[in-house]
Amino acid sequence: MFKPQPGRETETRLRFEITSRDHATRARTGRLHTPHGIVETPAFMPVGTAGSIKGVAQGELEELGVQMLMGNTYHLYLRPGHEIVREAGGLHGFMAWPRPILTDSGGFQVMSLKGLTRVTEDGVWFRSHLDGSSHFLSPERAVEIQLALGADIIMILDECVEYPASAETIRRAVELTGRWARRAKQYYLAHRDPATYDVEAQTGNQEWSPGFQESRTGVPGNEPSRVAAAGSGDADTAASALLDRSPDHHRQVSTLFGIVQGGVDKNFRRRSADEMTEIGFEGYALGGLAVGEPKAEMYDMAAYTAGLLPADRPRYLMGVGTPADLAECVARGIDLFDCVMPTRNARNGTAFTSEGKLVVKNARYARDGRPLDAACGCPVCGRYSRQYLRHLFQAGEMLGPMLTSQHNIYFYLDTMRKIREAIDSGEFETFLSRIRVGGLDGIPSS
Repeated sequence: MFKPQPGRETETRLRFEITSRDHATRARTGRLHTPHGIVETPAFMPVGTAGSIKGVAQGELEELGVQMLMGNTYHLYLRPGHEIVREAGGLHGFMAWPRPILTDSGGFQVMSLKGLTRVTEDGVWFRSHLDGSSHFLSPERAVEIQLALGADIIMILDECVEYPASAETIRRAVELTGRWARRAKQYYLAHRDPATYDVEAQTGNQEWSPGFQESRTGVPGNEPSRVAAAGSGDADTAASALLDRSPDHHRQVSTLFGIVQGGVDKNFRRRSADEMTEIGFEGYALGGLAVGEPKAEMYDMAAYTAGLLPADRPRYLMGVGTPADLAECVARGIDLFDCVMPTRNARNGTAFTSEGKLVVKNARYARDGRPLDAACGCPVCGRYSRQYLRHLFQAGEMLGPMLTSQHNIYFYLDTMRKIREAIDSGEFETFLSRIRVGGLDGIPSS
């Protein structure tokens, strides 16, 4: 049985360094240091909704070169439950994954439950899609659950609105997300590291006191007295109890990211970005994009919002997108991406290739002995033919979606590798031009 190895983690907190910049765009490469390893950015995270990338085992993910996975708080909270995951050593131990993990707050999934949610100032009431049971998710609860999951990066609870939305709806979501962000950060500061916080809050160790952390990171608006008060009494008791049940927790410190909302309205985006940076986070996500707006507006808003965020912090565009979307948004200053597209499309028989999308279930491939992509270096393209993959889908064999998922994940990761190499070599503008000429779905092979 997989167990996290003591001493594996060389970093106890997140650190981001920029290693190169493109001279013609906002593209940049960097290294994101986490408790479970270094992530070379720009990076793509496959989505492991319920602690699993559907159809692809963890060992295969490692061989494909996955640096970091994304887990879904909403689904893991409902099943198997964050307490079970915590007792198993956090998500890393539970799913036998030694590399970095990011978890979302669950807010997007809750907001997507049409007719099953009710948003209040305190949080969100929702009914489980599994059994109809009633649950409540507050900003504090979202952080509590994610700390139990033990991901390297965790997210605040936000209110995401679909496109199109009225100005009043966007304004309300921006303001509520800001208030929730302050509550989430206060709870996080009081509970992020029970081994450190509980002991040193009582001993007055200034090196790790909330006040020192504020001055060290340049985070404004966190009065030490307020943070200390949040960790006293019942909060301290809860933190100590958590520490007693999770002896390795002090080695797996989660870092909280803020989320900028605002739809496709630049005034609201600026307002949200200003508030998030005033609160102060170690990284920032762009939420509320890729929710139905035209692609040109998504690109424009990604560029605008990235320009409002601190240059020395990682920027994460949530839920995006096609391979070409990744390249376009890297050019606009984005460092991290996640999307279900490579695996979801694969389960429907669609492969991403250097020549565009290929629907391998189509009859035209019944006698096609070529690989999915002759320019691809993945194990699937090195071994299997289009006609065999088509046969698997036609026969209802689970191996078809599994192999296509492996190929698509490799293709996305290889795209990011090529993007990093192009930035480092000063050829990113040329690389991006070739993608635009080739269309939105294909990535050039050389």
